Amino acid sequence: MVKAKTKLKVTLLKSLYGRKPGHAECVRGLGLRRRHQTVEVIDTPQNRGMINKIAYLLQIEEG
Repeated sequence: MVKAKTKLKVTLLKSLYGRKPGHAECVRGLGLRRRHQTVEVIDTPQNRGMINKIAYLLQIEEG
């Protein structure tokens, strides 16, 4: 039986200007380029780790 992969909608709400380089790399790793852009990422431990690190910049929706 194949388990359905859960997706998360991630929106960048705040600017990357003045942020730590590691935080900017996490934003790029999630596929976000500009403010108010929304992407869907697969819910994996790696993506969750990046999201948790920069949660103060993002809006996250299950779906």
